[in-house]
Amino acid sequence: EACAVMRSLRALGIRRTVMLTGDSERTAKAIAEQVGVDDYRAEVLPEDKASFVEAERRAGRTVIMIGDGINDSPALSAANVGIAIAAIAREIADVTIAAESLFELVALRRIAQHLMRRIHANYRFVIGFNGSLIGLGVAGILMPATSAMLHNLSTVAISLHSMTNLMP
Repeated sequence: EACAVMRSLRALGIRRTVMLTGDSERTAKAIAEQVGVDDYRAEVLPEDKASFVEAERRAGRTVIMIGDGINDSPALSAANVGIAIAAIAREIADVTIAAESLFELVALRRIAQHLMRRIHANYRFVIGFNGSLIGLGVAGILMPATSAMLHNLSTVAISLHSMTNLMP
C-alpha cells in the first residue's frame, strides 16, 4: 500500500519525500524505487536522521517525520510534526497512528487541510466583521451596545460553526 499512499499524499500537496533508513544501500534503493520516494539515505544512524530533519527545517522546509521505532525518536522530536506508527515511539511523537494501514497518513493530511481552511476562513471573517463593526462605530452608525452585541453574536456563531464536521 505504500506506493498508493505516496501517490495520494502527492495529490494532496506533499512535494518531497525522503526515506531515511538504517538498512543497507541495496535494500534502501530497492524499497525507495518500489515505493516511489524522491530521495533516500541508507545506513543512517538515529542522530543522523535528526540532523537531516534539523537541516531541512533550517532550509525553511516544513518537515513531517514518520517513524516506527525508538531509534526514530530524535528525528520525530526535531520535525515540525512527528508521526509514530508504532507504540514504541509514541512518547515522543506529536501524532500516533494505531491503525494497520498507511492510508491513515492520507486521512491525516486531508483533516489537516480542511482544518487549515476553516481556521483561515474564520480568521478572515472575524477580522472583516469586527473591522466593519469598528468602522461603523467610529462613523456613528452603530451604538456601542449594538456593536458589542453583534461582536458577541459573531463569536458564538463562529464557535458553533467550528464545532461542525470538518469533512463532508
